[in-house]
Amino acid sequence: MFKALRIPFRSYALFKDLPRRTASATTPPRPVKPIISSNGPKISKPVEEEDIEEPVVQPVGHLSFHDSPIGINPSHGNGPINWSDSFHGLGQAPFPKEIIDTLLAPIENDDIEITPDGLLYLPEIKYRRMLNRAFGPGGWGLAPRTETFITPRQISREYALICHGRLVSVARGEQDYFGGEEKITTALEGCKSNALMRCCKDLGIASELWDPSFIKPWKKKYCDEVFAEHVVNKKKKKLWKLKRNKSLDYPYKQV
Repeated sequence: MFKALRIPFRSYALFKDLPRRTASATTPPRPVKPIISSNGPKISKPVEEEDIEEPVVQPVGHLSFHDSPIGINPSHGNGPINWSDSFHGLGQAPFPKEIIDTLLAPIENDDIEITPDGLLYLPEIKYRRMLNRAFGPGGWGLAPRTETFITPRQISREYALICHGRLVSVARGEQDYFGGEEKITTALEGCKSNALMRCCKDLGIASELWDPSFIKPWKKKYCDEVFAEHVVNKKKKKLWKLKRNKSLDYPYKQV
């Protein structure tokens, strides 16, 4: 058996300043790529390191649909607008007064819902109806700005809200899903709806739902906090419900 060669520290100091060994005859040649010359035959040159494409490694734990927005030329003059990276019209000027009055109108008490955890919210369809009243059907839209990002339990994607040809807001929607890949399609729609509701905050729609001075008295007047029991595991906890609803949703029942 061979013994490891030990070099004293002083000897190493002599070797470390020597020039590096050049490539030997056994070193494989660098790859070359042809270059077509208009005035002569094909010529070859070594492929630079930056010319070699490295494989794309997908991060562990997530999946992508590779559904990035279609790339188009940046807007200039009357050309098309690439809403995947443009902020065209953002903060340019306020909308007409009649649109502002529609967007900032107080929400109806009967339209507000509450989650079992006590969070007030407006159903997603109410946001769409308000946008239609303010801008007209076809006068607004939701444009994706990124591809869909998928983890084993959640989907997210960034969207931009466009109203009358102007970007109004950008938000990332998210949606949890359970039950495997067959639930992804439904989760995609939930992700889009979540992004729409978040974008509408910048327009002032249903801004009361984030105002503590509105939330506390509204819950006291229209909601009850009751004890509930899970019909399967029999665990008990306090949940919120609207007074107009006589019972809790499955799988809970009031006790």
